[in-house]
Amino acid sequence: MRVRLIGLSLCGLSLACLMGCADSGQAGSTLGRLGKSIGSVIAGPSESDIASALREALTQGTATAVTRLGKTDGFWKDPQARIPLPAFISRYESTVRAIGYGSTLDQFQLTMNRAAEQAAPQALEIFGQAIGDLTLADAKDILQGPNNAATEYFRRSTSALLQQRMQPIVAQATAQTGVTQQYKKLASKAGPILRLSGSSPPVDIDAYVTQYAIGALFIKIADEEARIRQNPAARSSELLRKVFGSSLAKSAP
Repeated sequence: MRVRLIGLSLCGLSLACLMGCADSGQAGSTLGRLGKSIGSVIAGPSESDIASALREALTQGTATAVTRLGKTDGFWKDPQARIPLPAFISRYESTVRAIGYGSTLDQFQLTMNRAAEQAAPQALEIFGQAIGDLTLADAKDILQGPNNAATEYFRRSTSALLQQRMQPIVAQATAQTGVTQQYKKLASKAGPILRLSGSSPPVDIDAYVTQYAIGALFIKIADEEARIRQNPAARSSELLRKVFGSSLAKSAP
């Protein structure tokens, strides 16, 4: 019904313009332009528009996520992103704190989060490559998919490369801090013994931090994706408003 009303309004406008035209050639030209406008309204965004809008939205979302996390306190002061103590340590946390080593635990946890903050900017280039590789089919699937469809695309296409690129940065950062070095030495010595006894060995702290950091990035990207889909005010360009405001865009839980 809405399309029909728009069509009738545009037809009325075209008749008014035709009546004011000086000759039939000008009238034909005016009618042609209006016909294209009507067709655009009815057809909705083109495949090219959809792909361009998705690339713009993904660039906006990933840049926001990386900027928020890839700075001092980006992880540490964000309850949603803060990296917790590994289970191997947290199960003894109350005892360790009771005997006066609480500040050591705090320093250890802070070190992990600082390492993640240093590594997070590495993700921006990788996300950019994934956005550049986006096909028309990918774009349509994301636009018509659930609220986290773009985030899942990134998870599939970037997780392995993110781990590969970020873990050396994390390892470099943790190696510079005494308390983390002590953990690594403890893990190296205690790991084989704990395995033989059937207990869970200490985690590889660099892999642990990297995996948590990547997970936090995806959480932030999912937040940005949902915001663009659900909130018209978050669509920062005419193209985003056109595509995400169209009937093709799906906003599903």
